[in-house]
Amino acid sequence: MKRKILLLSAIVLILIGMYFASASTSLWPAFNICCEKTKTGAWCQNSQSGSCDDSVDDITGQKYRSSPTSCDATSFCKMGCCIDTSEGLCMENSPLMVCQQTSGTWVEDPQCNVAQCSLGCCILGDQASFVTLTRCKRLSNIYGLTTNFKKEVTDEAKCIMMAYSQDKGACVYEQDSDKTCKFTTRQECTDVKQSGNITSTSEFFKDYLCSADELATNCGPTEETMCVDGKDEVYFKDTCGNPANIYDANKVYSKSSSYWKKVYSKTETCGANTGNINSKTCGNCDYLDGSLCGDGKASYGDKICKDLNCYNTENGESYKNGESWCEYQGETGYGMDLVGSRQFRHVCIHGEETVEPCADFRNEICIQSTVEGTSGDFIEAGCRSNRWQDCIDQNEQYDCENTDKRDCFWMEGYYYSGNGGNNDSSTSDGSGILPSDLTDEDDTNDGICLPMVPPGLKFWDSSDAQAVCSLGNSVQIVNYTTDFWGDTTCEDNCEALEESWAIEMNDVCIKLGDCGAKSNIAGQITDGGFDWKIDGEEPTTLYDDIVSYFEDIFD
Repeated sequence: MKRKILLLSAIVLILIGMYFASASTSLWPAFNICCEKTKTGAWCQNSQSGSCDDSVDDITGQKYRSSPTSCDATSFCKMGCCIDTSEGLCMENSPLMVCQQTSGTWVEDPQCNVAQCSLGCCILGDQASFVTLTRCKRLSNIYGLTTNFKKEVTDEAKCIMMAYSQDKGACVYEQDSDKTCKFTTRQECTDVKQSGNITSTSEFFKDYLCSADELATNCGPTEETMCVDGKDEVYFKDTCGNPANIYDANKVYSKSSSYWKKVYSKTETCGANTGNINSKTCGNCDYLDGSLCGDGKASYGDKICKDLNCYNTENGESYKNGESWCEYQGETGYGMDLVGSRQFRHVCIHGEETVEPCADFRNEICIQSTVEGTSGDFIEAGCRSNRWQDCIDQNEQYDCENTDKRDCFWMEGYYYSGNGGNNDSSTSDGSGILPSDLTDEDDTNDGICLPMVPPGLKFWDSSDAQAVCSLGNSVQIVNYTTDFWGDTTCEDNCEALEESWAIEMNDVCIKLGDCGAKSNIAGQITDGGFDWKIDGEEPTTLYDDIVSYFEDIFD
């Protein structure tokens, strides 16, 4: 009987095993595809083939991929470390595509064992945080501090203790039998050694001033003020030479004894968030608002919030400390820059206007922008390379005006044949740059791409100037017919005989560079780069018309 029961049990177990084996086999095909992205928006999921998103990725311009294998075995879903530089975060086991979608930097290390993701102690003023180097840089930037990362600190408790040691307050000790005090950090206070004329161990009182009556030291209040290294503000000074609170004429000891007891924050003090430029009664200076502790007569003491802004600058405008702006020697942009002109960056630094020239021959241009901030708009400028070199090669307006790649503008109504240097008068359809209505080409774009700021050229170097200016050469064939009586009539390209056409073509030529007849920074019109001839002879009246034209537009 036992044998039958055991045999029956064995049969049942076998059947159960067969069922699970069958179930496992039937379920596998349902999840045999790795989808780079599913239709529900999930990334790198093992799923059914019909669940994969086959639309086009806006970033790569390619369709989202899929593969008949596990996602772990694909290249596009390979796991790594995604570094979010904007927030300073490191995310382990992140697929490449997910990282790209968030504009992160992907590193082929799933555990983020890279230098920028190593943990350490980030010192933020008198605070500390146990974070990665990348996060420390971000936090430092948020609070306007210099990055102070201690990679040798590998324990959060030690990191917190470092912040604790940076607490500031009164360090009290006996010296030459007198109870004296030094305003310093907790760490420096504990380092005070009992040696020489120091006859007691030190005792630290966080956030207390040395002038506090409770401490009973020989340091008392005064009406003197001082500047402190690394600080913007003007501070009261006690009899021991220690800084007290920020100077406030209404808080001298006789008017407010409590102001000499404990540390008041910047926001708790007079004139918070205003800068207090040249104020005789308040020393709450702010560098970002254009003030800094410096010499000056105040109601008490000889320090004030000195004005760091610039007034009546070269262009007649006023600027905040640290602001920078562009200056030009005449009109700039759209080919109007004068021969010999250069661009400059001006900077306001501690009340002084300094000038930084951009590279000569307009190899650099000055770019200016306005940044919105909590204290108002702030102007920033900088010199960068003038990217004009491939303007003439652009045949589409979109490519021409792509400011990510080049500094050009689109000029409608003209056509570039691509053989501007060809002066062969036998060319029947003309050459170089010419108005679109003078070409027989049906597929030409109605416009040409020209430098926004034309380059300065070494006119004394014929090879340098010739290479650029020859692009504006234009040879036109004017066709005539002769009737029975011998009279000739212009039939084709007749516009090329008119002075207005020559002036129009010169206008295009000057936008290529220091070419053609153009005004220089001295206000003189030079015509050495312009030549217009009909049958080998130059019309005698043209020069005066050219000069008159440029006197009008450059006036």
